[in-house]
Amino acid sequence: MSVKERLFHMVLFEAIALLLFIPLAMLATGEGAGAMAGLSIGLSLIAMLMNFLYNWGFDIVFGHERIKRTVKIRILHTVGFEAAMIISSFPLIMYVLDKDFLTVLLLDIGGVAFFLVYAFIFNWVYDVVRHRMVTQQKASQIP
Repeated sequence: MSVKERLFHMVLFEAIALLLFIPLAMLATGEGAGAMAGLSIGLSLIAMLMNFLYNWGFDIVFGHERIKRTVKIRILHTVGFEAAMIISSFPLIMYVLDKDFLTVLLLDIGGVAFFLVYAFIFNWVYDVVRHRMVTQQKASQIP
């Protein structure tokens, strides 16, 4: 993927995630929309930076032919990213929610569960749609 496409992928992923996650986080925590939107946007910014770097590195290690990735590789990709997010997001969640360690750990695990499923589905759908678009574009260029 080009840098431009990586940025598009990242922003699309985060925009859809925010639309889905903020209402769920409000329900799970009992916090208001403002607090959860602020926290979600902060986490989204962390995730975008990590997303760009992590996916770039993952492509270098596992190849740029994303459509050929097996379910096993996709699970490895998703779990690795979410593990990195737990480590980087935990301090921000504790600070914003002002909750004890165990409560934040449970909330973070719930968030990770959501994002494990969401990231797996989003990336697979994105890769399939991207592959079709690239294939159609190449087919239309053949004289």
